This record gives sequence, structure tokens and C-alpha cells, in this order.
Amino acid sequence: MSKMRRYVWLAAAAGLALRLFFAWRFPANAGDTAIYDELARNWLDHHVYGLFINGQLTPVDIRAPGYPAFLAAVYVIFGRTRLAVMLVQAVVDVATCFLTAALAARLAPEAARQRVTLAALGLAVSCPFVANYSAVVLTEVPATFFTTLALVVLVRAMENEESAAPGRSLGISLSDWFVGGLLVGLGALVRPEAPLILASVAPVLILQWRRPKDWKKLARVGALAAAGFVLPLLPWGARNWRDFHRAQFLAPRYAELPGEFVPHGFHAWMKTWLVRFRDVYLVAWKLEEEPVDIQDLPASAFDSVEERARVASLLERYNDTLTISPEMDEEFRQLARERTVRHPLRTYLWVPLRRAVTLWFTPRLELLPVSGRLRPVAQRWTEDPVDFSVTVFFGALNVLYVGLALAGVWFALRRRAQLGPGQRLGLELLITFIVLRTALLTQVQTPEPRYVVVCFPAVLALSAMVGARRDSSLRSE
Repeated sequence: MSKMRRYVWLAAAAGLALRLFFAWRFPANAGDTAIYDELARNWLDHHVYGLFINGQLTPVDIRAPGYPAFLAAVYVIFGRTRLAVMLVQAVVDVATCFLTAALAARLAPEAARQRVTLAALGLAVSCPFVANYSAVVLTEVPATFFTTLALVVLVRAMENEESAAPGRSLGISLSDWFVGGLLVGLGALVRPEAPLILASVAPVLILQWRRPKDWKKLARVGALAAAGFVLPLLPWGARNWRDFHRAQFLAPRYAELPGEFVPHGFHAWMKTWLVRFRDVYLVAWKLEEEPVDIQDLPASAFDSVEERARVASLLERYNDTLTISPEMDEEFRQLARERTVRHPLRTYLWVPLRRAVTLWFTPRLELLPVSGRLRPVAQRWTEDPVDFSVTVFFGALNVLYVGLALAGVWFALRRRAQLGPGQRLGLELLITFIVLRTALLTQVQTPEPRYVVVCFPAVLALSAMVGARRDSSLRSE
């Protein structure tokens, strides 16, 4: 057996072992776990995609059917246990590691391809930030799988378009563009942000094919990808039109039931100050379930003593009923308007930037029995050195991955001329996807760090490009 083959088998075994370790030692529950599980069971038992609401089984569209369908398939084949789900997710996530290696191979120059591919595989199988989601019933593992597979196919489509001889590109890349769109559509049935993949492809190709002679090709590619994307969403959209008389092709943004009131004003107010994941727990996730204590809000939520008093009055009224009325919601909306008028850059720039930092530079310990707290440093170390050390290690590891990705982009851009046209487009696609997804996530009402987990295969593929710097063919002359 060759050294490369031994390395691949060892990497696969190590990756599976890490994921099984998380499933055995740190199985986790999340707020959405019960919802996905009930949707899958009701679908199997009652043939209704719905939830029991006030004792009545009611069709719903609060979650797209991709992940409940995955759970239902696991339940049918392996039994209705969370252990079965975790084991299948572990295998799927190891497959994602190999897709990450394939993605890196598409970006790497020929002379360094093997080294970059193996580096990406090693980084992927050992990365705990995706691996630990194998141990929880949430969408991250299949969403990451579909995202990575779609990126591999779309990067290959770009390479085929750029390398094909005149008159041959249609036959070479037609299936790739359609299949890429199809994979994005399937991914959208798991996570509603999946269309951002195609949204990232668009500016890359528009810039590349901006000349009139390329417009026909651009239209063809767009039509193929769009057709593939829409195809898996049609049954879901038709079902929602039949049951709810609305064309809902993705999951609702606020996961609301049909006809349920959404406190848009309250969410707008939170967008003027909420940057920490801690505040999601203390405020956003308590809404209409628990009282909200004004003492839990950060000082940045108020611009004056008067404003704090207004918020205190609103929260007191909310705490009496655990309900936000339309009138109360309008008062929160007015607060949001006033805060934005006073400090527009805060709402539209600084808060989103701080949210982006929180999303990317976090220890990612939400599924582990670790506090994630570091301050006051001396006190935290004295009280629980293990907790403190794990938090520091995971935080440093996260910074390392991001730093390696930035270094990989830097090396690739410095030697852009030595990359093929398709490789350059693939590099631009990954960068655009990460930036665009991050920008969108800064605008959601509950910016959870787990939402960028699906970006990690792209991050690790870019990180592996650091391995190409050793290749003599890429050295500056």
C-alpha cells in the first residue's frame, strides 16, 4: 500500500474516531432538536408534515423538509434513536472531509496538488468545529455536506468553461451547472441560506463574462443553474400553496406559523445593539417564553438614562404577559428608528462588523460542557483551570484556521498569474461565498456562531493553499 493511500485511510479512520468520540462523550441537545424530531416522526406515523399544536396535529412550514426527511430515512433504516442519527451524521461528515480535499485540489496548481489535497484532508478530519455537530440533531452536518459538494461541482463547471475549446463548452459543462444548481436546491431544503452559493457565483461570472460576446454563455449558465435550483423546491412550494395559499419555497425567515404575529419592531431594536451570542440567550430566545430582565441587557442597548427607562417600562409590560402586542412592538420600532437616526453608522456598520467578529472569532463551545468564559483571567484559571484551558485552546484553534485561510488567499493572490482561469474563478467563488454569507448572517435576528460552520470546508480548502507556497513553480521570479 502506497504512503498516500495509507495516509488517506488513516485520515478517514481518525476523522471517524473524532466524530464518534463526540457522539459518545458529548451528545448534545438544542432548541430545534425536538422540532425536527417531531416533524420526522409525525411524517412517518401520520403522513402529515406538521406538529401537535394545542393537541391537534397541524401542517406547518416553519422548517423546510430536508432535515426531517433525513431523520425519517435514518429512523426507517436504522431505528428511531438519536444514536443512529449521530452515527450516520459522523459518516456523512467524514465524506464532507473528502469533499473538502477535492475542493482544495480544484484550486491548487498541478505541481502542488497532491500536497494541498492531503493538507486539506488532514485539516478537515481534525477540525472539531464541524465534527462536534455530528453529536447533535441539527442541520449543520447535511447542510455542510450539500454546500461543499455544490462548491466542488460549481468550481469544476467554471474550470470546464474556461478550459473548453470553442464550441465545446456546452457539452462539457452543461451537466455541472445544472447539477450544481440542483445541489443548492437540495441544500435549501435543509438550510434556507443555501441559495447564497448561487448568489456568490453570479458576481464572479458577471465580472468574468462582462463582454457582450460572453453574454450568451452567461445566460445559458444562469438558466441551467436556476433550473436545477428550482426543481427540488417545486414540491415544497406546491405543498405550501395548497395548504397555506402562499408561495413559500424556503423556510420562513422568522420560523413563524401561518398567521402568527412577528415582532419586527423588537427585532429591529435588537439589531441596533445585539452583538454577543450571550445576549441571544438572555433576550432573543426568551421572547414570548420567559421574562426578560433589563439588568441582563448591555449598556450599549441604551443611549441615555431616559431611553433605559423607556425600555424598562416596555419590558415590564412584556413580563406581565410574556407577549409583545402590535402596539408594544411599534414602540420598540420607534426606539430602533431613534437610535438609528442618532447613530446610523452604529446600526449599519459597527454592529454588523462586531457581529461578524463574534460569528468568526469564538471558541465554538456551545455544544460542549464548557463555560467559554475567560474573564477575569486569574479568577477563571483558579476556579476551573480545565474549563479555562479548553476555552483558550478552542479559541486559539479558531483564530488559527481563519489565519491560515487568509494566508492561503494571500499566497494564491500573489501568484494569481500561475493559476489557471478556472482556478482563479474558483478562488474568487470561495472568497465571495464566505464574505456574502457572513454579511447576511450579521442581519439575522439571532446571529449564532454555528451558522458559519458550513463555511469551514471552504475555509479549510483555502488554508491548505498555504502548502502550495513550497512549490518551486510558484516562487516569485
